[in-house]
Amino acid sequence: MSVAWAVYPLGFAGGEGLARVASWLDYAAELGVSALALGPVFASTSHGYDTVDHFAIDPRLGTEADFDALVLAAHERGLKVYLDGVFNHVGEQHPLFRQAIEDPPSGAGSFFRWTDGHPYLFEGSPGLVTLDHEAPGVVSLVTDTMLHWLGRGADGWRLDAAYAVPRGFWRSVLPTVRLEYPGAFIWGEVLHGDYAGFVRETGVDSVTQYELWKAIWSALKDANFWELSWALKRHGAMVESFAPVTFVSNHDVTRIATQVGPTGAALAAIVLLTVGGSPHIYYGDEQAFVGLKEERPGGDDAVRPAFPGSRSELWDGGWWLFELYRRLVALRRARPWLERALTTDIELDNTRYVYRTEGSGGAGEGEALVVELDLGDEDRPYAIVSDDDGSELVVFRP
Repeated sequence: MSVAWAVYPLGFAGGEGLARVASWLDYAAELGVSALALGPVFASTSHGYDTVDHFAIDPRLGTEADFDALVLAAHERGLKVYLDGVFNHVGEQHPLFRQAIEDPPSGAGSFFRWTDGHPYLFEGSPGLVTLDHEAPGVVSLVTDTMLHWLGRGADGWRLDAAYAVPRGFWRSVLPTVRLEYPGAFIWGEVLHGDYAGFVRETGVDSVTQYELWKAIWSALKDANFWELSWALKRHGAMVESFAPVTFVSNHDVTRIATQVGPTGAALAAIVLLTVGGSPHIYYGDEQAFVGLKEERPGGDDAVRPAFPGSRSELWDGGWWLFELYRRLVALRRARPWLERALTTDIELDNTRYVYRTEGSGGAGEGEALVVELDLGDEDRPYAIVSDDDGSELVVFRP
């Protein structure tokens, strides 16, 4: 059972590289998570998703020795390390693409998709050149990259923009990876559609659960728990076949505390950590960080800030939420059956929702939690998580 602390290193590090990430591993261990999910760490020219070398650490983050030290320190604290694999596209400064442009007879052009003699850009984004996933060279590049870093100690991969890649491509890559590293946790970034079908047809372990993410913040913001109930029913159908990667913020979206305020963010945390799935906590959410995603150049900066150099520099007003997260993570880790748990409604209206989360399929059979969420009168929400016998385990009253 995995609960991950998700970090976008190029923002988090504040110019100090992977060493700053490593300096916060004790904090992550105190939070109680079992894994560190890193955003891009490979050489790139800007935001990390424009890779120019899959086999080199971004110089802004340090060296391979810094990576090795981070992995070792994480493992010493019982934390797995997951990497972000940008395998749908590369940056336009990638040597293979420069070679394809400057020396067409070289054959490097076969690595990329072309339209009327022009490179196919990922979602029209300047500088992001889409790979040709039908090309054997691309299969080899991605397979070799995954094996290389798993061999350096990584424990799994997030497959960036996995939804944009032909599903058969993953079937060409993942069996080779799993043959050598059967325990690696591999999940794909999928925004919408048939999540279970994607898992089944590609061989990944999981996908990102954007549907539940939207329902959590939207239900709290609009005082409409019907939306959350509906999403949890669909979520339950997924949990029966795999454990979706769940979240309430990530590096691509407005932070939860900006969407619904700090007390709403606390209720969101309670939902995140009491329903089925593999929860990922985006760094700073546990401290009530705010940040608005904007559709403009640099519009991601606010949701990808630097973490301070030390605990003493963290805002004093966020530790109450850290403590709530810590208690919820501890509750979850003591109940591994929650990873594949199902929810059923007990009481439901716009501003009040009580649901039961229980083990299924032999995992935690007969065990359950009852979660009471109430937006309250005069903006005084509260939440209570109880054992099935009524014993209160976590109480939140602002």
